Amino acid sequence: MAERERELHRSRERTLAGDPRTAGARREIAASWRRVEACGLAPGSEPSVAPLGTAELERRREDSGLAARVPRLTQALSSVIEAGQMVVVAGTDGRVLWRAGSSGVRRLADGLGFVGGSAWTEGNVGTNAIGTCLVLGEGVHIQGPEHFVESHTRWGCAAAPLTDPWSGATLGVVDVSGPSRGMHPAELALVEMAARMTALEIVAEHRARLDRLRAVAAPLLARVGGEALAVDTSGHLAAAVGLAAPDRVVLPDDLSGGSIWLPTLGAASAEPLPGGWLLRLGERSAAPSTSLVLDLSSAPTVAVSGPSGSWVHALSPRHAEILVALVRAGSEGRTAAGLADDLFGDSTRLVTVRAEVSRLRRALGGVLVTQPYRIAPSVRAALVLPDDPAATLPCSSAPVVTALRG
Repeated sequence: MAERERELHRSRERTLAGDPRTAGARREIAASWRRVEACGLAPGSEPSVAPLGTAELERRREDSGLAARVPRLTQALSSVIEAGQMVVVAGTDGRVLWRAGSSGVRRLADGLGFVGGSAWTEGNVGTNAIGTCLVLGEGVHIQGPEHFVESHTRWGCAAAPLTDPWSGATLGVVDVSGPSRGMHPAELALVEMAARMTALEIVAEHRARLDRLRAVAAPLLARVGGEALAVDTSGHLAAAVGLAAPDRVVLPDDLSGGSIWLPTLGAASAEPLPGGWLLRLGERSAAPSTSLVLDLSSAPTVAVSGPSGSWVHALSPRHAEILVALVRAGSEGRTAAGLADDLFGDSTRLVTVRAEVSRLRRALGGVLVTQPYRIAPSVRAALVLPDDPAATLPCSSAPVVTALRG
């Protein structure tokens, strides 16, 4: 372990000196360092984003939906805490929401600025498990000298994303951190196991709610004439009459009832049910969408409008990055390798790119096409940026976003 740490320090020094002999650096670490450097961060940097105040931190904790998960996560990782490490749960923006650990390790974390409400994105503090995990969308272990910022090189961390498989949303990150000498490579497996446990709990809760919705909707659908279906708030099908309904329907983010337009299903009316919606289909229309507006002026959204109506979909940071790349690419589109380079600065991350585009296509339907990935030829695309382009997707370290800010 000590020899590996020394080799990492030597690799770090060669890289910072511009020496191409960096065989000791893992591919994902080298790619992260390139992203961080492109953001303008230097190895001697200090965090540039101030921690949240107490009131705002409490609000973020409540809004995250993770408060009920934290005790179980902490319990699942209690052996790590007993070994002198700290368990951290962060939001999707990399902000630290909860910390659990001994007073000693928490004091060490305080000295690094690793406090409640602090932002641990790559663009703010360089390569680190929380920020790099959010970029890659998978578990990652960062050992001492693999951190980009010098003051973090005696610290170790392992993190995994917390996801809701039912909705496809990333909820946050669970992280284990502490002095590098006390970290064990197996801790990444422990963190990933805790994240998987949380995902299974979430899916079980969703299935139970869908069963309750099905029981409520069955007698209503029996009395409906024509085509209708009952779905939960994520669009998952509970029951249907009069049609072979898809397993999941894309619902407008601001759905409040009344007349709506559904991709592939057309015009419909929505009536609230306990835990979902009753959707009565009107005249079926397969008219293609004609315009797409990617709005990055605040929280990223995409608005699609066509002859049959319009709808707005809130985007995760990763999906916003993909759409930025595709809108900028125009009719030529991007290959999977090109998108991987746009998002990660690493053209080999093809599996991650294909999985993310697949999720995005499930949300946007025929707006996106493949071979290569691009906005459909029938769709006019536009991009809306903040008044200050430098504020575009502030938590992103994707090369395509870094270029857009410039």
